[in-house]
Amino acid sequence: MTEDTEGCTEESEWFTCKARSGDGINQSRRLLNSSVSLLFRSSGRGSFLPAYIRTIGIPTFTNRTTVFNLETQLTQKVRAEFIGRGKYQVLPQNTGIDALLTGEVSSVTIVPASFNTQQLASRYAITMTARIELRDMRENKVLWENPSVMFRQEYEATSGRTATDPNAFFQQDTTSLERMSTEFARTIVSAILEAF
Repeated sequence: MTEDTEGCTEESEWFTCKARSGDGINQSRRLLNSSVSLLFRSSGRGSFLPAYIRTIGIPTFTNRTTVFNLETQLTQKVRAEFIGRGKYQVLPQNTGIDALLTGEVSSVTIVPASFNTQQLASRYAITMTARIELRDMRENKVLWENPSVMFRQEYEATSGRTATDPNAFFQQDTTSLERMSTEFARTIVSAILEAF
């Protein structure tokens, strides 16, 4: 337990502030600042995974869609996101590891989300559905799973493009696949490590 110069006491993960007469606004500001500080200090450091899990195997995801190379892109981004968290060794195999993360992309759809005055699509919504599972290999039990993760992103249409086939869309705009994979990986890894 520590006390700062503003009369607030940090107890474990909570802050308690002493009330002072005539200082309600400043006290509220300190409490808000303390809460924001706590949020930033706590985010990303908690993990519900067992302490003995040090290596996570992430083999290439399965791709049940027609989008070329989607499984490779997603797998690389998820691996990079875990590595970026700095706590786990990430390996591409499914043996000799403490936990196994598997993924299967079951669908990718693209539909126009908005239209311009000529009734041409000006934005597209891309929805990807996947099954993700993290299994404890020592106990042979599922630690985290989502059998139907849905991830949706919207993208601006470039002039003259009317692609409603995901494969054609990603061939025309390769950066959208990159952005979608990065956001998907960040979302999945955060959900797993923070158990939300």
